[in-house]
Amino acid sequence: MKKVFKIILLILLGVIVILTFIFLWNKSRPVITEYEIVNPTKSTIENKTVATGKVEPRDEILIKPQISGIVSEVLKEAGQMINAGEVIAKVKVIPEIGQLNSAESRLRVAEINLAQQKQEYERQQKLAQSGVISKEEFESSDAAYKKAIEERDNAKDALEIVRNGISSKFASISNTQIRSTITGMILDVPVKAGNSVIQANTFNEGTTIASIADMGNLIFRGKVDETEVGRIREGMPIKLTIGALNSHKFSAMLEYISPKGTEENGAILFEIKAAIQIPDSAYIRAGYSANAEIVLARADSVLAVPESSIEFSNDSAFVYVLKAENPQNFERKHINIGLSDGINVEIKTGLTANDRIRGNAIDPKNKDKEKKTN
Repeated sequence: MKKVFKIILLILLGVIVILTFIFLWNKSRPVITEYEIVNPTKSTIENKTVATGKVEPRDEILIKPQISGIVSEVLKEAGQMINAGEVIAKVKVIPEIGQLNSAESRLRVAEINLAQQKQEYERQQKLAQSGVISKEEFESSDAAYKKAIEERDNAKDALEIVRNGISSKFASISNTQIRSTITGMILDVPVKAGNSVIQANTFNEGTTIASIADMGNLIFRGKVDETEVGRIREGMPIKLTIGALNSHKFSAMLEYISPKGTEENGAILFEIKAAIQIPDSAYIRAGYSANAEIVLARADSVLAVPESSIEFSNDSAFVYVLKAENPQNFERKHINIGLSDGINVEIKTGLTANDRIRGNAIDPKNKDKEKKTN
């Protein structure tokens, strides 16, 4: 029994020694790396920069009241189209007690003066008819009577303005009716019936009744990094991508680059604006976030290879041209490169379309998987 056990132990020891020898021999063998083979292709290379921003109306008008008071009625709501001159809301004037009392007093005084001038006028008229007084004296009395009537009417209008915000004489141009100054779409109506509003004046910008804009004239407003702003100029075409519209792309034209940058999170950014060309089939809302692609440089139908297949040394670029396939044998070759889009690089000289060059190394694990699949 002991003899059998010894024999088994010796066999196991021999197997371990043989396996160890095989493992060490495989480790000492040189690893042959295989590479993907890449063919230069004709393609278009574009160098782009991306600006993030949002879509907004070129001109958004804020409608403010010309009189203080309380909103009595709101006739429009956000999203509706409106023409210039249409009434958006009505404001009820809350009279100031001191002004109201003064206006009422002025009217009473005007009526007393009118009554006196009327009596004087009637006496002078009878005397003039009898030939007792001259024509000039009668005309003077007549003028004083007419002035008294005008003063009474003015006092009455002033009282109506203090009490109601408008006189009956000018009801058609009442500033208690807040009207749109442009034709467009109502973007927002931040007030409701019952809200107090303040008129726009020298010391106060006033309460906004509504904001209105022409939604057919939209612009993209975004920001570009200082490293890219020197390469763009007004008039350059832009491709605008709006995420809310299933990444649909719109054409735009760059029309403004800010002369002054602003610092944000340690970076200097410059504001840009671009006019958007909106097709009739699209409906764009104000405030959509968007990305603008600006083509800084473009090379059409040029010979290109993947940037990963190029070896850079100092200011020079090299590729490895395939000379033999099995085993793979490559020759290092100097090339002149041009425009790059971060994936592909333009080849100016050094390669032809018939050359085959070394690409990325093939992972042996992936190679074994492919063999098993096949």
